[in-house]
Amino acid sequence: MQGDIYYNKALAGYTSWRVGGPAKCIYCPTDQDDLVEFLANVPPDEPLLWLGHGSNLLVRDGGFPGTVIVTKGILNNIEIIESLNPNLDLEENQTLRQIQAQAGVSCPKFARFAAHAGLMGAEFLAGIPGTLGGALALNAGAFGGETWNLIANVMTVDRTGTIYHRTPNEYQIGYRSVTLKSDSSISIRSDTTQHDSLSTLYNQEWFLQATFSLRPGSVIEAKDNIKQYLTKRSANQPIGLPSAGSTFRNPPGDHAGRLIEASGCKGLRIGGAEVSTKHANFIINLGHATASDIEALIEQVQKTVHQHFGVHLIKEVQIIG
Repeated sequence: MQGDIYYNKALAGYTSWRVGGPAKCIYCPTDQDDLVEFLANVPPDEPLLWLGHGSNLLVRDGGFPGTVIVTKGILNNIEIIESLNPNLDLEENQTLRQIQAQAGVSCPKFARFAAHAGLMGAEFLAGIPGTLGGALALNAGAFGGETWNLIANVMTVDRTGTIYHRTPNEYQIGYRSVTLKSDSSISIRSDTTQHDSLSTLYNQEWFLQATFSLRPGSVIEAKDNIKQYLTKRSANQPIGLPSAGSTFRNPPGDHAGRLIEASGCKGLRIGGAEVSTKHANFIINLGHATASDIEALIEQVQKTVHQHFGVHLIKEVQIIG
């Protein structure tokens, strides 16, 4: 193993909220092969946490009692692939252009790459501050778009290093929810020489890469869409302040931010954590928050919204440790 390993190191520096206690072990692999070698040597009962950019995640002050694998900086390959279009006759000799990207590619980088290639439909990803691995695991979305609407196939790895090639119909996909169906069979099984990723699935598989099917379009139009999305995001969200993105899922037929603001929670503070005065579905770290402050504020917002509207807000962020 060639990567960097740390013991009892705080996770605050690895999360977008900038909070979090120490992990028993943190491993930063050098590349895919190094990561697989590490996986092969991790005890089967060791708790594992995979981190890309550490967004959409709250690590408690007590830390994580297991091994954290930090994949930021690796699994960054992204490329155009071409194949015969199965929806056309072979005589037409037209190819299908898709994008294959690894799980460590940032969502904004992917959106820009697709736009430059004249492929449209992924512009909404430009404003999501995470990696494709996290977007796949949670079906991330914005401005009416969702990640899994673009997916042709994915590659995953389990904790033994076994690779699986899967299609969307092997998953139960919903709003901010992706789970592997219990009856899914292994479509391809290969050796253990390539791997990695980010967020866990319930059966302990992690995403390595995905193939995206996007529609051909105008480079100018795609870039303009990205510009518009980022302008809206900058105007309505607390960009530049430590947060984890949207704290709660939108309830059916409504918006979490509206309910939080209408219940009087906008600007509410506990310790160094605050419900953003710019967008009520964001909780920000004012610079001295603890994970306990943030979690207490999450619970207070849930309680207050329920008292006012009878709605239980479901957390979009994951709480670990």
